[in-house]
Amino acid sequence: MENTYQNLIAQTFNFPQEGFHVTDNELYFNDIPLMDIIKKYGTPLKITYLPKIGQQIQKAKRLFNVAMAKVDYKGNYTYCYCTKSSHFSFVLDEVLKNDVHIETSSTYDIHIIRQLIREGKIDKNKYIVSNGYKRDEYLRLITDLSNEGYNTIPILDHKSEIDYYAKHVKAPKQKVGIRIASEEEPNFQFYTSRLGIRHVDIVDFYKEKIATNPKFELKMLHFFINTGIKDTIYYWTELAKCLKVYLDLKRICPTLDSLNIGGGMPIKNSLSFEYDYEYMIEEIISQIKNYCENNEIAEPNIFTEFGSFTVSESGAALYSIIDQKLQNDRELWYMIDSSFITTLPDTWGINQRFILLAINNWEREYQPVNLGGITCDSMDYYNTEAHANNVFLPKVDPKEKGTQYIGFFHTGAYQESLGGYGGIQHCLIPAPKHVLIDRDEDGEIVTRLFAKEQSYKSMLKTLGY
Repeated sequence: MENTYQNLIAQTFNFPQEGFHVTDNELYFNDIPLMDIIKKYGTPLKITYLPKIGQQIQKAKRLFNVAMAKVDYKGNYTYCYCTKSSHFSFVLDEVLKNDVHIETSSTYDIHIIRQLIREGKIDKNKYIVSNGYKRDEYLRLITDLSNEGYNTIPILDHKSEIDYYAKHVKAPKQKVGIRIASEEEPNFQFYTSRLGIRHVDIVDFYKEKIATNPKFELKMLHFFINTGIKDTIYYWTELAKCLKVYLDLKRICPTLDSLNIGGGMPIKNSLSFEYDYEYMIEEIISQIKNYCENNEIAEPNIFTEFGSFTVSESGAALYSIIDQKLQNDRELWYMIDSSFITTLPDTWGINQRFILLAINNWEREYQPVNLGGITCDSMDYYNTEAHANNVFLPKVDPKEKGTQYIGFFHTGAYQESLGGYGGIQHCLIPAPKHVLIDRDEDGEIVTRLFAKEQSYKSMLKTLGY
């Protein structure tokens, strides 16, 4: 039979590929037999393959270090993990095994840092780069860490922020950074980011508030754009603006020695995904070096804050097809045993696409389908992929025994926090089980249940019943 699901995938993509292969008509994810996981834990199910986190970190470190070596770049590279992508303890544990520093975004991040300090996982050599708009409690917690000797670098997001540190920091030299309010993409609803300080104000702000206070040491200029690191005129233009600000500051501020280019490294959201990481990183490093050489200043140390890149490709969501409904002559629905709105909220909120594959029955014929969640919301569906306007899955015969299983892959960033993990979700659909997958010293698969399926009792308690 030629029109099998396996032939469709093989003819459409370069398959098998890194992270995915099929054996005996069943899908393996990072060499994990997913049907075995489903038989043990059932669906719906979230899984995290922990080794992938370290692999992504080491990949980025290797690419940056090679790029720097190629052009004899004099600065150092520092990898920071952006905690907002996933705050789970098992993620931070894996991250910190890889000599990584931390970027925080809000008040409660610092409480996580405190717990990691108590556990001996963060010491005073780790950079704690603190971004975000900071209200008093966030400012206080950052300042407390600074006063205890931790290596904090608060990134100034608004001008008045410096006044709090001036009043409360006791450390002899508080390192600080400044975030540039970058211009937004031309088709965005706003011209300039609400985050950071306008580039035309930065030099005067430094002269008035930082240079005049011996308590402060400006160490870092922070640059980030919403579209992330992409080979576009927009990205290179904004990077050039950032380098001009860095030059202006460096000429009057000898302590400035670091450029933070933020995060936004793309992740693989389709089997047809193509992104030349090596080219982009080498081009960024080369442009920075050339600019500095042409203007006779030292190359800055490079910081990045990779969040999604670190954790996305470690995650997956597995579902059962529990019913099929032919609603007219053309539209066939496969109903999953959960909800997209609650378990993969980015598919609903920003039309995010993930890698979608059948887990079993690869030998069967395929057909176009719509995928429906079990909430009563008309927007609880998934019917297009990043590479096509259709979803194709194996045909399901309701008369036959056995269940069709499907998986969404590279879902490890943001979905749990955006979905209200552990709280109240749309139509009171429970959060699914969450299983962690690791390997022992011999490379054998080890699994453990991190969280059971959310119970009705916990929901009723939250609701006050």
